[in-house]
Amino acid sequence: MNVSIKAALAAAPFVVIGCSSMLMMSSAPDIPAPIAVPAGTKVSMRTVGVGELTYECREKQGAAGTFEWTFVAPTATLWDANRSKAVGKYYGGPTWESSDGSKVTGKQLAISPGKEGAIPLQLVQAAPAMGNGSMQGVTYIQRLNTVGGVAPKEPCAASSAGQRRQVKYEADYVFYK
Repeated sequence: MNVSIKAALAAAPFVVIGCSSMLMMSSAPDIPAPIAVPAGTKVSMRTVGVGELTYECREKQGAAGTFEWTFVAPTATLWDANRSKAVGKYYGGPTWESSDGSKVTGKQLAISPGKEGAIPLQLVQAAPAMGNGSMQGVTYIQRLNTVGGVAPKEPCAASSAGQRRQVKYEADYVFYK
């Protein structure tokens, strides 16, 4: 075997290792610090939520005579990461429910600004799951890559109090155990 072939074969494992670590780094999302999950948690599922957020025109709390669009509830279908199969739904609570019947609720821990015209990114701490299935053991949920979903731009005044508007949105939901 000539020297150049021996050198190439000897270097091959390092090239493969170097390429695989570059792939891992480039596929890792750029997560803002406020919504990062604690060390030791591992991704258990990635979904894409596609749906609507409902807002209602209400009097602003503590500011009589001033009205604003107030978030009421979400409703979305959760798709697999390739958007080829519905795997669950997301609705008020907040609740994420898998097609296998398991579901989890949670409370918001932190937010971070999303892109212009999009709802914020979010970190939620999950409560213990109900039912057996993919939501069992989920401890945190991140909302990432948000598109749309911000409150309507149309005026909200006393004359429109009680009116509701649905605003389309999309977001990636990443579940951790």
